[in-house]
This record gives sequence, structure tokens and C-alpha cells, in this order.
Amino acid sequence: MSEEWQFQVRINLDETRSETARRDQNDPSLAPLGEILVKHNATLSCQYDAFAGYCEQAEKEGIDKYPLYQWTKDTIDNPVKKAKYLKAFTLYVDGDEVYDGEKAHPLEADLKPLLDSKLLDKLSKHDTNPDNNPQPPKKYRQ
Repeated sequence: MSEEWQFQVRINLDETRSETARRDQNDPSLAPLGEILVKHNATLSCQYDAFAGYCEQAEKEGIDKYPLYQWTKDTIDNPVKKAKYLKAFTLYVDGDEVYDGEKAHPLEADLKPLLDSKLLDKLSKHDTNPDNNPQPPKKYRQ
């Protein structure tokens, strides 16, 4: 993997913790996670909330200006996918959705012990290489 790519760290929480994190990422029950977020100047963004916000914005401004609208709308309207994305969080660092490896790699390393403690259900790091990212299914391409 080339260092020319930027990265994004994502986590999954169980249902109870995800509800808590959506309300207040600084809740005491999430303290070990909160300490890591502060250390890396990171914040959580629930993927379901981000998808819903994208659809809401598209509906206000005109869905023709938002090429991923229908795919995103179908995703959040699907009960199985909704449940999945309510537990999934993107970590923003310094307000950025994607960031250099010098920020992503240490963040990922600091989060790994939270998997063992069962605070996190899943931890992943994604790069911006288009070959490594899902593309809209054919029916959603314009």
C-alpha cells in the first residue's frame, strides 16, 4: 500500500454503546475510547447519521446534485443495513474525514487494546485508493 494514500479509521460498537456514543462520545462509560479520541484530536461520526444527513441535504438542494443519493437512501431505508450502520463510526482527526498515515497508524495502534477489552466490536483502517473501496452497484451509476 502506498503512503500517497490517505486513511480513515473506523470502529464498530455494540448496540448499547453505539446509542451512548451517538448521544455523547464523552460519556463516562466510553472513557477509554474518549481518552484516545482526545489524545488524537479525533471525533466520532456515526455512519448512519452521516448517510441520513447526506440524504437530507440532497433532498433540500435537489437530489440531481447528489450522485450517491439513491444508493445512500436505499441503504438507510433497509432495516438490516440501518442496524449495521447505527453501530459503525468513522473517526475524524483534526476535523478531517481522511488523513495521513502519520495520524491514522498511531490512532489505530492506540485503539487495538479496546478490541481485547471488548469496548470495540471492530476496528478497521481504510485507504483512499479507489481500487480498495466499494463502488456503487451498476443500478445506481449515472
